[in-house]
Amino acid sequence: MLNPAWLDGLSLGDAVSASPVDGGYASKTYRVSTTLGRSVIVKTHDVPVDLYALEADGLEALGVPGAFVVPEVLRVTPTFIVLSDLGASSLPADSDDFWRDAGRRLAVQHQQTADKFGYHQDNYLGVLPQRNPWNDDGHAFFAEHRLLRYLEVPNCYNALSPDDRRRLERLANRLPDLIPPQPASLLHGDLWHGNLLPARALIDPAVYYGWPEAELSMLHGCGNIPTPFYDAYQELHPLNPGWLDRLPLLHLREHLCVLAHFGPAPETLTKLHTTLKPF
Repeated sequence: MLNPAWLDGLSLGDAVSASPVDGGYASKTYRVSTTLGRSVIVKTHDVPVDLYALEADGLEALGVPGAFVVPEVLRVTPTFIVLSDLGASSLPADSDDFWRDAGRRLAVQHQQTADKFGYHQDNYLGVLPQRNPWNDDGHAFFAEHRLLRYLEVPNCYNALSPDDRRRLERLANRLPDLIPPQPASLLHGDLWHGNLLPARALIDPAVYYGWPEAELSMLHGCGNIPTPFYDAYQELHPLNPGWLDRLPLLHLREHLCVLAHFGPAPETLTKLHTTLKPF
């Protein structure tokens, strides 16, 4: 699939090939080679008309000196976005140096703070709206806009039993007792392995200001993050004692998001039930 409009006005030459790139849910992604020997990444699909503009905004917000690299936005329209090509997406399996560097970069990102939780506009997590109204109270923000908000999405509501929903509501009400106060830090918002590149780069953001532990919960929930990452992170951005034990509670947001997008996924439901059981 080649669309000549992708490269209009970019002085990159004409597109000669488009190779599919794995990863991502909302878009079809291609590495496009041009007649001038350049390559770019194009994401395109039938998505909400503001999704790519909001992605561009998130990438700009994450461009913090000393933090992760982000791709340059070369062109954005309602139906596609063109990004600089930062290379392969397969992470090194056992490189402690890579993970130490990634931990330091995430710590620098999380040192960027706001006086409230939220963001200057709503955006998207997957293809579902992510609500980011400013709130002084991090516990209220996470409860309302990162947990309970998914109960109104039919896929998620129907995947959960009445007991599941009651337990989730009880947990949400107890968040001030369970999660210590944390700064409103700049978060990528969807930080799993697929959105972290070997070039020390982040892609596909769902940016907002929130709890640093919420960001770490997604990486940890994906598994296989080695100890050097967390050690390097804490050298620059120490965490409150007990942080590791709290990550499954915060990772509920991701489980709910998966159910909202895909319906009753057995593995996701099993993990959710395990976390909710004490409540």
